[in-house]
Amino acid sequence: MKLFHLSDLHIGKRLNDVSLLEDQDYILTAILRLIDEERPDALLIAGDVYDKSVPSAEAVTLFDEFLCRLAKRQLPTFIISGNHDSPERLAFGHRLFEHAQIHLSPVYNGHLTPVTLSDAYGDVQFWMLPFIKPLHVRRYFPDAGIESYTDAVRTALEATDRDPAARHVLLTHQFVTGAAPGGSEEISVGGSDNVDASVFDGFDYVALGHIHGPQNIGQNRIRYCGTPLKYSFAEAKHHKSVTVAELGEKGELHLRLLPLSPLRDLRELRGPFEELMQSESSDDYLHIILTDEDDIPEAIGRLRVLFPNLLSLSYDNTRTRRNRLIDGADRVQEKSQLELFEELYELQNNQPMSDVQRTFVRQLIDDIWKGEGQ
Repeated sequence: MKLFHLSDLHIGKRLNDVSLLEDQDYILTAILRLIDEERPDALLIAGDVYDKSVPSAEAVTLFDEFLCRLAKRQLPTFIISGNHDSPERLAFGHRLFEHAQIHLSPVYNGHLTPVTLSDAYGDVQFWMLPFIKPLHVRRYFPDAGIESYTDAVRTALEATDRDPAARHVLLTHQFVTGAAPGGSEEISVGGSDNVDASVFDGFDYVALGHIHGPQNIGQNRIRYCGTPLKYSFAEAKHHKSVTVAELGEKGELHLRLLPLSPLRDLRELRGPFEELMQSESSDDYLHIILTDEDDIPEAIGRLRVLFPNLLSLSYDNTRTRRNRLIDGADRVQEKSQLELFEELYELQNNQPMSDVQRTFVRQLIDDIWKGEGQ
């Protein structure tokens, strides 16, 4: 059985206040083309369908259009809510959608009911566990001693009645211990939201959402597919793709990737201002890092002539490269005002004052002291 695994669509996301809806429409259409070429048996979308729990009308319209196009293909589709979604809003109409083979996870109520598909090797049961917190599960299992996210997910999964002869696929949206975040994910400080991978024992494939970089957790049956688009400059070097999971007989699993090419890439450019101004123009989303020692007047506006989607600008030079600590406070009284200012300047700019600057500051200090004496 061939499965397409997607997650973290984040429909409606804005990057530096720039809407990505056009880019998202483009990539969803590209995914539909891959579906037509590969003809998978099911599509899995593991949470964070929307970027906000109350998505914009434009975001809802785009996802609605995507679902309608899927329904025409009669492709069994499984969708769960992530931490960015409102589970109530995403689950709206889920019983009606099932007639079009679109399966939306209901709000967690203490029970998980599988959807079963079959192939030449028998049944495959699909389990949909939306993003949950300990308090969500504790409500239905008050005597289970649920303290952590691992406790919550383990309790929810142990309550399922799984056919031991069938193969089992789980969709869930959590931060699994060992995953390497690398984008704009929301990760709790100290790892309080970590889930231990041992809770997934017994599942033939675990389609994870939440982490934006594609990766396996310990073994290929537990997998984050990553986002279909780059959603922060921390993801600039990511290679986005659709994960294809192919289930054979029980215990047999093969993974491969189908690369995704965006309408506009998200990249970083580095170099001196004048050199970059000689580059070819591009409408990619860019963060430009200037290596000039001096600030360039109106740099961002001038660069946008070539790079209209320049989103941010920073400098990497002697002044910005190092963080230095101020020490020697006990010797302050031994130094002149000029010496103290020179030290402060060097700490702030990572280079000494020039002779011209030193002469100017000396004259300024003299003028101030003369004024104080009058």
